[in-house]
Amino acid sequence: MGKATDRPGGTAPAAARWGRQAAGLVPGAATAVAGLLLTLVAGLVALPVAAWPRGRRAVLRPFGTAAVRVARLDVRRLARFHDVRVTGVPGAADDGRALRYVAARWPLGLLGGVVLGCLAVGAGYGTFILYGWAITDVRHLWAVLMSSLAGLLLLFLAVQGVHGVTASEERAARRFLGPSHQDELERRIAQLATSRADVMDAVHDERRRIERDLHDGVQQRLVALGMLIGRARRHRDPERAGELLLQAHEETRHALAELREVAWRVYPAVLDEAGLRAALESVVERGPLPVALIYEVPVPLPRQVETVVYFVVSEAVTNVVKHAGATRVDVRVALEGRVLTVAVTDDGGGGADPRGSGLTGLASRVAALDGRFALDSPPGGPTVVTAELPCG
Repeated sequence: MGKATDRPGGTAPAAARWGRQAAGLVPGAATAVAGLLLTLVAGLVALPVAAWPRGRRAVLRPFGTAAVRVARLDVRRLARFHDVRVTGVPGAADDGRALRYVAARWPLGLLGGVVLGCLAVGAGYGTFILYGWAITDVRHLWAVLMSSLAGLLLLFLAVQGVHGVTASEERAARRFLGPSHQDELERRIAQLATSRADVMDAVHDERRRIERDLHDGVQQRLVALGMLIGRARRHRDPERAGELLLQAHEETRHALAELREVAWRVYPAVLDEAGLRAALESVVERGPLPVALIYEVPVPLPRQVETVVYFVVSEAVTNVVKHAGATRVDVRVALEGRVLTVAVTDDGGGGADPRGSGLTGLASRVAALDGRFALDSPPGGPTVVTAELPCG
């Protein structure tokens, strides 16, 4: 009922990510200039009272407030262009941290502007051999070739410089604006304790659901099968006994199908035998709705990540079939950098309850791997279930 599309290249997403990073250096250079001016003025004003701590704090307080605004702008820029999310967004009480960040970060921002300038110069000189004939009288071909080679080398270095500046800005933001090591450890311990409890609850819920499926489905069919066989054995009419055996045979087929479905819910054997893509294709083929699968994962994934991805897709598609009233489902699994993104979209009526047992269990599975789980289901649809799993 569905189809799968494989896009293993990953070149276009990488190029788009690099383009966003390069574009993010432009506002980064602007905030760096503001940070440089703020640092210089704050240093000059604080110099006369440098030996007086109380006076120094009083003098630097307005500069700290301005630094908080600059730091917030930079945090939003990092999230939008560089996919870097800093948990410790500076507030009014963090003016000291923000001022230190602005003072330490402005050289990186200006370096990003220099890299962009080198990028433009390298592109111009590197392609001069293509258009130079039309704008000037070229007399020495060797000089044009050498200039183009030098431009291409500068272009290559500038492209690598974009990644380097981006990585350095990420480290600086986490170093100056992120939580302290002690706070991070405490947060991590609390998160692990919560996720462990949620996983245990999800496991118990899954066990109860399996027991209910076995009791209400397979067990009932086996009881009916036994009754049909018993009636066939006691019946003296061979024709009637044959009809009862045919019914028993049909019940056997249904029981096997339901038992196979329960086994798939426990753990799909195809995940170990053929990998994640084949397991997701089996979900697509077994579904009663048209399911379009886009699989953009060019490298093998850790086994625990594959397991969580399978159950996210399987449970989300099952919920769509049961509750959404949709006509089609789109599943996208893509590896972008060090993060695996799973998105299941349907065209149903929306209004899904995030507190449902199935979605709560999926959120617990994702949280156990330090991932993020989100549900967007406005009334009228569409509904989008998203999971982001780290694969570093």
